[in-house]
Amino acid sequence: MELLIRGELRSFAEPVVMGVLNCTPDSFSDGGRYATVDTGLRRAQQMVDQGAQIIDVGGESSRPGAEPVSASEELERVVPIIEAIAQTSDVVISVDSTKPAVMRAACQAGAGLINDINALREEHAVEAALACGAAVCLMHMQGQPRNMQVQPHYADVVTQVSEFLVDRTNACVAAGMDRRSLLLDPGFGFGKSLHHNLQLLAGIRRVVDLGLPVLVGLSRKSMFEKLLGLGVDERGPAGLSAALWAATHGVSVIRTHDVAETVQAMAVLNAIHNVGGDA
Repeated sequence: MELLIRGELRSFAEPVVMGVLNCTPDSFSDGGRYATVDTGLRRAQQMVDQGAQIIDVGGESSRPGAEPVSASEELERVVPIIEAIAQTSDVVISVDSTKPAVMRAACQAGAGLINDINALREEHAVEAALACGAAVCLMHMQGQPRNMQVQPHYADVVTQVSEFLVDRTNACVAAGMDRRSLLLDPGFGFGKSLHHNLQLLAGIRRVVDLGLPVLVGLSRKSMFEKLLGLGVDERGPAGLSAALWAATHGVSVIRTHDVAETVQAMAVLNAIHNVGGDA
């Protein structure tokens, strides 16, 4: 599997790790820790040293119940850190945003991937992505962060998520985007109950079989509190177990707060796959 990022085809033959960098005061896991350029850059460099191939920079919390922030505030949070990372590393930088103005500015600052939880549905978002020439991750979300966990409902979550991602892919390609520049995210925890999340994991191969690289974000999700009664800082092993399941079923990108552990787990998984039948 390959992803076209600003004219360059990047291989996803083996799962790669995307490190989460939240430049926000209120993210559910690490809000406020990396809200300055210095702290954000140090964290980005640490994740690159640990093996992250993509750094996902976000300036607006998408935790359940979160309220939106203005474009100007989001720009102030993400553009300086993206510029700093781009000046010190050749890692792929992703901007986690739904706003066209933020997408454009972030790509000008050095981002090569737009990670949009709203799947480019905001007005002018598709045009902004086209103008940037960036790759785009299209994510499924039922509702909006402020209300998405209020009684989410599906007749068949795997089918409905897959159909949504196909529809958004087709809309983007029809607008002129190169299909090879698109990445899909089923949106674990975004308008899904625990049962929906588990159903999606069990059926993740159907999303992979849509034919585009698939990203999953399972790190420290509240689903593990519901399933195991774990606090945010206790959920690393649970999230890693779910990520390994996804990777063994063809997922290309693992988005995580726990980069070192995830890189090690993927390395072991890849080593097992590469042995083949010669052992």
